Amino acid sequence: MNELRVSIDQIQNDVQVWLEEPEQFIQEALALRYLTILEDRTEPVSGRLRAAVLSLLALKRSNRYSLDDPLLKKWLDEALTIEPNHPLANEIHTERLISQLEIDIIPEKLPQIRETDHGASKKKIAQDYFQIANQFFSKASEVHSILHQAKQAAEMNQNNKQIETVNQLEKIITDLHEPMLAIAKATEAYQESATGIFYSASQLKEIRASIKVIEELKEAWQEAIQKENEKMTSTDQDQYPQSLKTLNQMIGLKDVKERVKGLYHFLQYQRRRKEEGFRIQDDLSLNMIITGNPGTGKTMLARLLAKIYYELGVLPREDVLEVDRSQLVGGFVGQTEENTINMIEKSLGGILFIDEAYSLKREGAGSNDYGQAVIDTLVSAMSSSDYAGKFAVILAGYPEEMRQFLWANPGLRSRFPEPNHIHLPDYSIDELLLIGERMALDNDFVFSMDGVRELRKRIETEQVDETFGNARTVKNIVLDAIFKKGSQVDTANSLTIDQLTVLDGKDVKADQRTVEENAESALEQLSRLIGLDEVKREVQALSSLVRVQQLRAEKNMRVIPVQLHSIFTGNPGTGKTTVAKLFSKLLKEMGLLKRGHVVVAGRTDLVAGYMGQTAIKTKKKIREALGGVLFIDEAYSLAAGGEKDFGREAIDTLVEEMTRHNENLVVILAGYPNEMKHLIGQNPGLESRFKKYIHFDDYSKDEILRMVTMYALEYGYQLDNGAINHIEKEIQNITITSNGRYAVNLVELAIREQAQRICQLKEDEIQPDDLMMLMKEDFVF
Repeated sequence: MNELRVSIDQIQNDVQVWLEEPEQFIQEALALRYLTILEDRTEPVSGRLRAAVLSLLALKRSNRYSLDDPLLKKWLDEALTIEPNHPLANEIHTERLISQLEIDIIPEKLPQIRETDHGASKKKIAQDYFQIANQFFSKASEVHSILHQAKQAAEMNQNNKQIETVNQLEKIITDLHEPMLAIAKATEAYQESATGIFYSASQLKEIRASIKVIEELKEAWQEAIQKENEKMTSTDQDQYPQSLKTLNQMIGLKDVKERVKGLYHFLQYQRRRKEEGFRIQDDLSLNMIITGNPGTGKTMLARLLAKIYYELGVLPREDVLEVDRSQLVGGFVGQTEENTINMIEKSLGGILFIDEAYSLKREGAGSNDYGQAVIDTLVSAMSSSDYAGKFAVILAGYPEEMRQFLWANPGLRSRFPEPNHIHLPDYSIDELLLIGERMALDNDFVFSMDGVRELRKRIETEQVDETFGNARTVKNIVLDAIFKKGSQVDTANSLTIDQLTVLDGKDVKADQRTVEENAESALEQLSRLIGLDEVKREVQALSSLVRVQQLRAEKNMRVIPVQLHSIFTGNPGTGKTTVAKLFSKLLKEMGLLKRGHVVVAGRTDLVAGYMGQTAIKTKKKIREALGGVLFIDEAYSLAAGGEKDFGREAIDTLVEEMTRHNENLVVILAGYPNEMKHLIGQNPGLESRFKKYIHFDDYSKDEILRMVTMYALEYGYQLDNGAINHIEKEIQNITITSNGRYAVNLVELAIREQAQRICQLKEDEIQPDDLMMLMKEDFVF
């Protein structure tokens, strides 16, 4: 744990603060980290600190689990071994001992002898009494031993409240001896006298009197133990049901918590009004729309709402029937309606939860897609006399998809009023870290500081677009780290606290894919490209600027923002797309992009043919490019139309989304120089975001010749001297407008010509060199 570098003084200060108010102690993860640091320390202060940390951890564990938890006992025993007089350890130890006294020394309900019972029944009950008495005396010594230990611990801790409880319990046990002994003697004699309907009235009277005393003492015993075990003091949250307490304990979701709490209060208010006799003409709709990205807690919230409805008596059951498209939509006419009604009937009294509800109405679906039938059947059932008010519907899905889905279904939308729409936002990085640490603690693990840093890196790497799984992704990372920890520890030897509980950086770090040692970097690949000298200088300069800013940031120096959005200008075939791919790879290598891929788009990929759809289409393409580069070729075509052209909507959407995904997207606009200047002038937002211009010059004739040779080699061919001289001569006499594409096309045409030439030879005459060599006659201009 060298990466922690925490001083003993710092640990001592933190532990002292925690011990001042141990019930407010919440730094369980940090305490576990401190425990690993103290494990191998030998100075006296380390031992005392270790005992204190173990005691705090035992206290926190006693709040989460029962007092007989084996790890709690282990930590507590170790703390008392190090420091027998430690106050907190002794307090918890006393509580553990008292909790052990909840053993069944007296049955819950003692049998009663009735005068109408016949002799055999009376004798059987008398035997039961005799057994009860014997059982008590056999356990009494064990109870006295536990109470003695508890009293010693409480006196050592000078805890007067616990001493009083132990004294009370000792007195109850002592007082129980006399009536138990009386039962034993009386029932033994009674068994001998009870025959038929005859019995000894004095013996029965004595038994009943003893039973009454025993029951009173048993009640006092239970009250004393229960009172001692009541650790939780009353709080403001006691007025809320368990469902709201569960929600409040969750990390983040501040606005959602307030919204649900308000819903709870309103439903409670409505219930009180009904109880007072006030008439409610229109009840609040219980139907909900929950939107959010994966892992934000949509299903969890639906289950909590079901509990709230049930706890307030709004619905008779707290059950949630979770379904999706596959369980509702049938394959032939009539089956969908039947499936939907069946699910509604199963959910009566509770909640019907439809996840990814937007999939019921697929864009461009044909006549054989019966998703609309689900919607129609659901709308009909929600307003029919047979089902209305007898169940609640919760629809869940991604925000944008659900918005489009509801607007396309007015009948459905009207049954989900706007106040009943709840959006669950993505968790912040800090919230996800807290979720990760809590998940680790739930599995009795804790992250080292290096582990937390690596966890943050993994989360940031995964957090690319709306498909990011939020808490679900974090859970997978935690479980993966636990698996790695367990698979690498040698269990043949004794294990340290570190090995048993700590997830460090190497456990959390993602597996690296095998990369060839000779794999070239983006800059190396760029340098191998033919020509593009000015482009190479621009990219190299930008790379240097980014790296220096990163170094400054690592040293806590002021950094300047680096403008990465770029405009590539030049004629077709000058390498704009190729450089864009290398640029994206370079940014990924530098840690500025998470995926480093390139999505190439044109006007047709962004602009739709009717109102309102262009923004959706553009956002979809941007979503594909998140974590990488969106390369829009011939971008000037977006501004080629008039005022009513939908290309302007694409531009506005692009500007809006660039702001939203500022650090997760790089946009490169490409096209002819003059046309690109016109495009940038159409929108001030574009002008402020695209300040980096890189111009791609046309290739020279010599560079074209070198490209022909390079592409031939890449395809596994060679050019003989005659071919090279022929190409060099011919290209001087022609005008090349497609630049690099001309070289590619020339080589591909030559390969076809060579194939026809080779096929005219006899097969046994064809040599390997013939198959490889491109000659003068293969090149046609």
